[in-house]
Amino acid sequence: MIHPDGQPFLVYGDAQGNIKDLPDLHAAGMSAGNYRLPDKEDFIPLPEGSELFVLPGRLPVGCDLNSGEALLVEEDPYSNETIQAVAAFMSPAHTAIFNSAYQTTANAPRLPLFAYTAIGWYDDRFWTTAFRSDNDIRQDCTQFNQEIINSRTTRKLKDNKKNRLIQHLGKCCLTYACPAARNYFLGRWEAPLPTSPVCNARCIGCISLQASGKCSATQDRIQFVPTPTEIAQVAVPHLQNADSAIVSFGQGCEGEPLLQSDTLEKAIKTIRKKTDRGTINLNSNASLPEAIQRLAGAGLDSLRVSINSAQEYYHHKYYRPQGFSLSDVLESIRVMKKEGAFVSLNYFILPGFTDSVPEFEALSTLLNTFRPDRIQLRNLNMDPEWYMRSIGIDQSIISMGMRQWLEKIQTDFPQLQLGYYNPPIR
Repeated sequence: MIHPDGQPFLVYGDAQGNIKDLPDLHAAGMSAGNYRLPDKEDFIPLPEGSELFVLPGRLPVGCDLNSGEALLVEEDPYSNETIQAVAAFMSPAHTAIFNSAYQTTANAPRLPLFAYTAIGWYDDRFWTTAFRSDNDIRQDCTQFNQEIINSRTTRKLKDNKKNRLIQHLGKCCLTYACPAARNYFLGRWEAPLPTSPVCNARCIGCISLQASGKCSATQDRIQFVPTPTEIAQVAVPHLQNADSAIVSFGQGCEGEPLLQSDTLEKAIKTIRKKTDRGTINLNSNASLPEAIQRLAGAGLDSLRVSINSAQEYYHHKYYRPQGFSLSDVLESIRVMKKEGAFVSLNYFILPGFTDSVPEFEALSTLLNTFRPDRIQLRNLNMDPEWYMRSIGIDQSIISMGMRQWLEKIQTDFPQLQLGYYNPPIR
């Protein structure tokens, strides 16, 4: 993995939104609200397909070149005008080591539902504090040709005017550039099967439904429940023909698919009557173990459990569950493992909290007790300060550092897979 020869410098956004570097300070990172000078080994070249964001109402924090002390930059040193902090929104399959370092000013707007990774400049290129967490190329920007996507999507939408699910996926593909929807229309890898317009949680960082005036959702939620036939018309040809074929219930454009378990059960049985090829996966909050049991019996191969914390207090604070608890989630894992199926944790990463000692101990207990097969290391897409306030994270907690956390997970759980995506099981 490539790292810089020297320590990257602070970058900031000027009054016109231009991104500049400041060689007087090193780039800093933020870990659960605490400022740190990252090691050179924490930086990798900004991955292709990433984006840079200026952060309104947030002043950049850098580190002194000699002492490493965190220092606030309140105005543009070249013009004395106002400035803004800058963050990287990384391309998929990369996991953050530090968040962008900044100080929020009074009346600053809440940040949109993206992840905000520390960024620096050195040797004529941008560097970000992260590691590649999955070598799978399925969502790499180099794999998408927009002309081909437009052509194939338009053709499939025209040929399937009566299938509401395919029409919905067309919007996901062409309006939101959803990588999973794009791959479906390209006939490869993992295809999405959204099914549920409702949910039994009120996640603070939900990307498809937010209370008015709080924080805009990044995409529209599906407004109907597709029929088992509509689902099978998407899934069967994909499983029969795609390389490393996966179809997945539970997407960012829906609520909780387990609330449509009767439909899912019928759809899975219909699919498996027509093909035994490929993997049928469910991305879920895993709130209903009885429904999981039925779906496993119908032929569900894989379950990805979304979880922000292995500690019940923080899990409840984030998900705000309606009629379930973390114990139900853990029971769903037990059910799937008993059936011999594959289980992943879709684990939301926030540097400083994920790698804190209490969280690591709670995660270790979960891993030792329930033995999931894989952790998907997903960056938390949410304003970090809003998240910490919402679930009550104590900034004084001791953290080990994300690279050290990763090494300890690998050492303590050598059989555990670490990645970013749902793997093909069959």
